[in-house]
Amino acid sequence: MLARKLGVSADYLETGSEIRDTDERELQIADAELELRLAELPDEAEAKLKRLRSDALEAGDAVAASRANVALGLAAAHAGRNSDAIEMLESGLKLSPVSASARPDVYATLGKAYAASGQPKRAVELFERCLAEVSLEAPDDVAAQVRFTTYLSYALTDLGDLRRAEEVLEEALGAAENMTDAHSRVRLYWGVARLNEVGGRPAAALDYIRRAIALLDVTDDTLHLARAHILSAAILLTQGRPEEATRHHELAEKLLGTNAEPEDLSGLADQSKAAARLGNVRLAVAKAEAAVGALAGEEYPREMGLGQWALAEARALDGDADGADSAFREATMLLEANGHRREYVDVFRSWGKFLRRAGREEEALEVLERATDLAAEQVADAQAHAAE
Repeated sequence: MLARKLGVSADYLETGSEIRDTDERELQIADAELELRLAELPDEAEAKLKRLRSDALEAGDAVAASRANVALGLAAAHAGRNSDAIEMLESGLKLSPVSASARPDVYATLGKAYAASGQPKRAVELFERCLAEVSLEAPDDVAAQVRFTTYLSYALTDLGDLRRAEEVLEEALGAAENMTDAHSRVRLYWGVARLNEVGGRPAAALDYIRRAIALLDVTDDTLHLARAHILSAAILLTQGRPEEATRHHELAEKLLGTNAEPEDLSGLADQSKAAARLGNVRLAVAKAEAAVGALAGEEYPREMGLGQWALAEARALDGDADGADSAFREATMLLEANGHRREYVDVFRSWGKFLRRAGREEEALEVLERATDLAAEQVADAQAHAAE
């Protein structure tokens, strides 16, 4: 009664703090989680999360310990430590299970870690369960459905099931064309949260932290929708449907905006291939050159290989034989070292066909023989997988 009269909480009268220990711990974990996700002092944030996880376990706060574990798992995945990511995420979900509709980022990252560590079947099974759960629990949550559909398609593509990958993508994308980006306010809310914390207003800080995380999730959803369009376009191109692929490229470009990540720009290098197949040589060359320019450096060797491949085909169509040959050489070198097997098999075949059209039969034969050898290795690997 006294608390209501004074306009404060009973916890405040008892402890002198606006929020309980569990809320204070959630605030600190959420702040460290945002530091990790927005690349602000990641080492310090990881150390803070490990300390908070220990405190939570000692206090019997399984929910907070789970959240700290999940945040550490997300950081490990971002750093490419997939085994650590799997261990942390699985441990976090065991401590305090959450649904796929409540934390789609956790399950999406876990599935990606499975796939990256050579367990695509586990990734497919996980994403199928998540998609079924989200569709049942939150049928109107288009964003979560698109996210899991996108990653299910990635996993199915890794397994070579392109037909099913296309089917699941088309269904989700049809209902998701009006999603918009909300990234512009994330950092603002986070800054306001920190100012409130420093100013001794932790309840207000926690409120703004929660807003920032919610908006960041929306931003991630938009990014995943763009990537779903890019993947759908890639599948359509493999089926000889460049007109339909172009529509997906245009939608992805709008969703990515002006701040697209280099790896996403490499996916849009397929725009060059679509333009080439539609006979638009100038656009094909321009898009390929833009993709290669955006990927300059050594951070994205596979993506640069895909960009060089698009540039090679565009230059060949433009009659620039020397430029095409140079780009093909660069593409095969990068993709054989860093790409998926089907990619570098296909780029060798494409190069061989170009050399044959150019009348360079000896070189064409050598390159096509290499493509044949790689394809045979691919079949052998697939058979070995099936036997397992």
